[in-house]
Amino acid sequence: MNEHLTARHWLAAAAPKAAPAIATSTVLILARIWNANGAEHSVGDAVLMTALSLGAAVAGALASVGRAGDGLVAGTAFATSGALALTGVAGYADGLSLPLLLWALATALSYGLAARHWRTDRHDAIDYERRAIERREEHAHIERVEALRAGAQIEVAHTGAAYAEQLAAALITRAALPGFDHTQLTRAGLPELPATTPEITKE
Repeated sequence: MNEHLTARHWLAAAAPKAAPAIATSTVLILARIWNANGAEHSVGDAVLMTALSLGAAVAGALASVGRAGDGLVAGTAFATSGALALTGVAGYADGLSLPLLLWALATALSYGLAARHWRTDRHDAIDYERRAIERREEHAHIERVEALRAGAQIEVAHTGAAYAEQLAAALITRAALPGFDHTQLTRAGLPELPATTPEITKE
């Protein structure tokens, strides 16, 4: 079970890393299939792919201009333009040297752009984890303080209850002494303890 989860986690982590190479390789394979089916030295197909590639590049440039430019749309348009250019060259050329060279360049460029996004995502994940740790530590500190405060209040309540019990025991013991008389204490000028214990509110 654990081995299966580990393998799945490894595949999930490796899939994004392989995506640029898979994409460019797929474009190259499809272009060579197209080449074998009549695109080789076809001027019309070359003009079509060139026009589509330039159109995608212009769309990417327009999407990235101005304050309202959308980086995602611009990146997608430029990637489409590159893929169309690679498809056109690989489909038109009669050999593999130029298509493979363009495939290598496109793969390297794709990894260069992807690495920037991966680095940004990793920094965001690290920042999120750091903030989460700080929040957990802050909450744990607040819980410890509240626990100490509650413990102190309980201890004060226990102390008050113990004092009341001792006072009540002293009154009972004094009243049980032989010859005890409230009147004689009053005449002698000695302070008299109250007959009833003060009420102590227990928290």
